Amino acid sequence: MKPVAVVASLATCMLSVAVGPAAVDASTQAYEPTRISKAVELLAADQPIYYTQVDGGGYEDGRRLAQTWADYITYNMEHSPFDVGELRAFMQGLVDGGPTKSGHRTPTVIAVLPFGGIDGTVMRANYWMVEQVLGSGVHGVLLAHARSPEAVRVLVQAARYPYAPSAEGIDEGLRGSGGQGFAARIWGVSQQEYRRLADPWPLNPEGELLIGLKIEDRHALENAEASTAVPGVGFAEWGPGDMAMSFDAPGNAQVLVDARARVLEATKRAGIAFLNTVSAQNVEAMIDEGVRIGANPGAEVADRGRRYTGRVMPW
Repeated sequence: MKPVAVVASLATCMLSVAVGPAAVDASTQAYEPTRISKAVELLAADQPIYYTQVDGGGYEDGRRLAQTWADYITYNMEHSPFDVGELRAFMQGLVDGGPTKSGHRTPTVIAVLPFGGIDGTVMRANYWMVEQVLGSGVHGVLLAHARSPEAVRVLVQAARYPYAPSAEGIDEGLRGSGGQGFAARIWGVSQQEYRRLADPWPLNPEGELLIGLKIEDRHALENAEASTAVPGVGFAEWGPGDMAMSFDAPGNAQVLVDARARVLEATKRAGIAFLNTVSAQNVEAMIDEGVRIGANPGAEVADRGRRYTGRVMPW
C-alpha cells in the first residue's frame, strides 16, 4: 500500500497549490540535499519539476549536461538505440561534471524503456531490460504504451529487490545481486545502501526511484485508473502525439481533450504526479491545475515556474 501521509500530501497538492506572487531567488542560496534523487526530493516537497530530453548519448554528453537547468533528464531509449554501455558512460559523465547547483551528485535521470507495456506477457519477457537500465545508475524508468495494469505490476516488480517492503498486488522483486556495484558508485553510496534506497517512491518513502507511465493510446486510456493506482507508480502522462495517432484525430479533437482530463484525474486519485507540456503562456495555470512535471519547457519557463511556487532549492 502507498504510505497514507505521502499519498494524501500529493493528492492535496495536485488539487490545489498555494503560491505567492513573489519568490526568493534560490540560485545563490546554500543548500544541503536530503535525497539522492533531486526529482523525488522536490516532488516530496510539493514542488513541480522540469526536464530536458536526450536521445541517447555517452560520456561527453553527460559531462555537458551535468550543470543542466533541468531537474531531471529523460534519457530516451524508446526511439534511440538500446545501448546500456553508452548509458553507463553518460551517467559517469554526469558524475564527473557535477555536482549540480543544488548539491546533488547528478541531476535525476529517467530512462524511457525501448518496449511498450502491452500486457503482462510482454513485460515479463522484457523485464531484464529494466534491471540492465537501473544497473546503470539511473533514477527511474518510464514505460511507453502502458496498456495493462498487469504489465505495470510486473514493471514495479522488475524495479525492486526481493526483500523490498511488501506491497499489495506486487509480487516479489526481480532484481538480482551482482548488478548493483556500478549503480552504487554512480549514486556515491555503498552497495548495501544502494540496495536499500533503490526502491520506488512514494511506495517506499525512503525510495529514490521514480516509475512513470505513458497512458498514450486508446487501449491504455481504458485502464488509466487501474494502471496509475498500481503501488510503486510515481507519475504518468497522456502522450498527446501517440494518443492522437491512436484515435486518428487532430490535435484539438474533443476526444483528446477528454483523454487528457481522464489521465489527469486518474493521477490525482492515485496521488501521483501528472506530466504535461508547459509554456511561458500557461506554466502558472498548469501548476494550478495539478501539473507537477513540466515537459522540456526550457530554462526560462522552468525558472518562471520555480519562482511562482517559491522554490527554495537552488537551480
